[in-house]
Amino acid sequence: MAHTPSEIDGSIPLESQVGGHPGVRTSEDGSLLIKPALPREVAFYQSVAADPRFAPLRPFVPKFYGTLRLEGKVDESAAAAEQDGALKVRVVYTQSLVLENLSHAFSKPNILDIKLGTVLYDDDASAEKRARMEKTARETTSLETGVRLTGFQVYDLVTGRAVNTPKSYGKSITAADLPDGLARFFPIAPDAPAPQAIAPGAAENDDAPGDQPMQGTGLPADVLAPLLESLREDIAEIRAALEEIHLRMVGASLLVVYEADWERARAGLEWLEEGGDEDEDEDEDEDDEEDAEGKQRVGPPYAVKLIDFAHTKIVPGAGPDEGVLKGIDTVLQLLDGRIEQVKAAAAAKEKTAAA
Repeated sequence: MAHTPSEIDGSIPLESQVGGHPGVRTSEDGSLLIKPALPREVAFYQSVAADPRFAPLRPFVPKFYGTLRLEGKVDESAAAAEQDGALKVRVVYTQSLVLENLSHAFSKPNILDIKLGTVLYDDDASAEKRARMEKTARETTSLETGVRLTGFQVYDLVTGRAVNTPKSYGKSITAADLPDGLARFFPIAPDAPAPQAIAPGAAENDDAPGDQPMQGTGLPADVLAPLLESLREDIAEIRAALEEIHLRMVGASLLVVYEADWERARAGLEWLEEGGDEDEDEDEDEDDEEDAEGKQRVGPPYAVKLIDFAHTKIVPGAGPDEGVLKGIDTVLQLLDGRIEQVKAAAAAKEKTAAA
């Protein structure tokens, strides 16, 4: 879809941001993200787009449309000091990435930001910052598991509003709490009672609040199970791609978005089963016409991408980032456990219905 400069100039703050630094904006129609960026992040996106070595990773990085550069800004404080009322223009240089907004295609997007890696500082970080970041990694789940749940939102279909879980939650939990954290993000709809989520080493009678969803949250088990299985396949592909690329990724995240609306999630699964993901980009003009008519086309029921590359660098010959791979492995293990729980809930519901 083509976007004019005027559309981008009328940007608004991003409401659904669950992680990362503030300042991210969207185009007026919500389809584009405008994100302030450091030169290293711009260079990484350019490398992914142009370097054949990154081809396996491209489907799992947000679409990159280029950069914007703001060069003139009215300095209101200086203008106030002018006796003749003339405005002074302070020249500033703010480079921003223009990326696809991954949540735009969803009616009610549930969004999770998973911070990846065991190392949370750059090579050129000061001794003070290294010590601080090492302490953060030890005191959170990052060092032990390679992941931290940065934040997430889950829609309450009764109120029609997203319920946010802040960064403080992810910083406060231990590795044994991660299965519950994932269950909170992937709740089973209340009409499908779920078995308890058992953390490794926990007693079987331990409570599992993530499997006690808030009213109005969650997908039916028969929808959630195949969605999770397909999501797991994609994340396994991301791991395979990262294993072959020599990178160091500090502060990068795995962003997961999925549809909370039951009917749209079901339609998205059917779309996947019919091979819709194979020809998703074939006819953008047709998609534009549908958007203009106010229709929301059917698409995938979820999206998963790597994001936040401000501190990512290419390191030829140094091998893959083992801390990031450890984090991806943790996510895969957590998904395996959640899939088993959701399938058990679906089987229990079918047995009850048949009785």
